Amino acid sequence: MTTSDAAAAATAAALHHALGDEVDVLVTLGSGLSGVADVLTDAVSLPTTILPGIPASTVPGHTSTLRYGRIGSLRVLTQVGRVHLYEGHTGADVTRMVDAAALLGAHTFLVTNAAGGLEPSWTPGDVMVLRDHLNLTGTTPLLGVVRDGGPVFVDMAEPYDHELRALAHRVAADTGLSLREGVYAGLLGPAYETPAEVAMLRTLGATAVGMSTVLEVVAARSHGLDVLGLSTITNVHGDGVETTHAEVIEVGARVAADVTRLVAGILRDIAA
Repeated sequence: MTTSDAAAAATAAALHHALGDEVDVLVTLGSGLSGVADVLTDAVSLPTTILPGIPASTVPGHTSTLRYGRIGSLRVLTQVGRVHLYEGHTGADVTRMVDAAALLGAHTFLVTNAAGGLEPSWTPGDVMVLRDHLNLTGTTPLLGVVRDGGPVFVDMAEPYDHELRALAHRVAADTGLSLREGVYAGLLGPAYETPAEVAMLRTLGATAVGMSTVLEVVAARSHGLDVLGLSTITNVHGDGVETTHAEVIEVGARVAADVTRLVAGILRDIAA
């Protein structure tokens, strides 16, 4: 067992001891979306600091908290906030909660983020279903990982499950929410994109850009989890348009109720 897998196993063991149960679905929440955790029943909260191998977040809008509960019969572990590469962590650090949830039996990963829109016709507050992504971070959580005697080669032909994407659109239609769909570019950060970088990303086919998610999805797919990704478009890049983290948090909070209804509806359908 490699160092990163051993660390994930230690995290999973401590989490299982704290919860006394296994996990069906992991939900990771981006900036401003902590309200999603409030829809769980019989919920308990845990600080991630009690778990080995899980660093604390230093980013405003992210907390170092887990909330565990149920939606129907579905056992849901919600990660309220995350850590990022730009905080000085490794890819394995960033994805350790995904690895631990997989070891505790999770079959589905629902990941959300705040992202900058690259389509000029989009507006802050839009919600995008991730169809695909570009990992432009320059690293992978599988760096140096050996399983079954060799490197982990992961099929990424369908990183985001098509049935879960269709479900998201159906639930959104039922709740009166219009969803975008597109390609998320994951960058290292923490600097926001220059105009030239925005132009490059558009040329590469990206429709939104952020500083998370892609490594978590690689880790989830390496364990065989089905993945659904949702981006809250908190700003739209354009000539002379500045981007601030305060704006990201403000817009995320403004659409949090819509995203909460969407995620809750998706989880209820999975539980049915």
